[in-house]
Amino acid sequence: MADPMSGDAFLDALKDEGLVVVEVGDWRDHNRNHKGPWGPVHGVMIHHTVTSGSARTVAICRDGRSDLPGPLCHGVITKDGRVHLVGHGRANHAGLGDPDVLRAVIAETSLPVDNEATTDGNRHFYGFECENLGDGQDPWPEAQLLAIEKVGAAICRHHGWTPASVIRHLDWQPGKVDPRGIDWKAMHTRIAKRLGTTAPTTSTPAPSTPSVSLARLRKAAKSDPARSDQKVSYTGVKTVEAALVDLGYLAKTYADGHYGTTTVAAYARWQKSKAGGGYRDDDADGIPGSDSLRRLGLRAGFKVVD
Repeated sequence: MADPMSGDAFLDALKDEGLVVVEVGDWRDHNRNHKGPWGPVHGVMIHHTVTSGSARTVAICRDGRSDLPGPLCHGVITKDGRVHLVGHGRANHAGLGDPDVLRAVIAETSLPVDNEATTDGNRHFYGFECENLGDGQDPWPEAQLLAIEKVGAAICRHHGWTPASVIRHLDWQPGKVDPRGIDWKAMHTRIAKRLGTTAPTTSTPAPSTPSVSLARLRKAAKSDPARSDQKVSYTGVKTVEAALVDLGYLAKTYADGHYGTTTVAAYARWQKSKAGGGYRDDDADGIPGSDSLRRLGLRAGFKVVD
């Protein structure tokens, strides 16, 4: 547990670790503090952006999206290893996550599987978005990995934390897969070496690849909109909705496991997109088909079964 660093202390900690820092606009005063408190802080959370192009990525993380106001993190780590500071204070990066995970981060003990989304992570974590498509194919340059290492070490050094306090979004919130493609055990080892300590044995292996049944998802997509309740008819809906949220097609507030009209509309937008298959007219009706769902699974890290 710790009070958040001041803006000046935050900047100094990063620079003292040898990072190249870019200050973006009024980052010290850019936050979401009017929506709730920031602090006490307990750890650092690393994300990927599902974007390409440094300038565009930084702009999105600073300004946010139509459904999620910025800042979307405190710092953006671009592929060249620079850290762009876009906010200081409460930021829309972690969302709701598992209280058991938070307790484990505080205690710096082994992380449990995240199976709840009831605790405000925006209050308790420093957040860093990393420029990467998140498709498992986009490379992580060494300069970027080194910057992630230094960021984690800098904040841990300031607060007296161990590398176990540096976690991934996928450790925190069910359905998340970011930062996809980083060997997290190796990253913890790197941070520990920089801090002059031993690597934690607290990291859990990356969760097994989730599966989504095409037949059960289609059934939910056809039956849920007409239902008067919001009950979850198939848990795979949450996996698909999380992917749509990550890609910007669905507002996070609607990622509730109920394949209602808003999810239908979001999935239709995915079907119409080039990445989703470029479907048109009746073929983009928001009811998942094999091709569009497999395309989504490749982007989000789940597999499609019958």
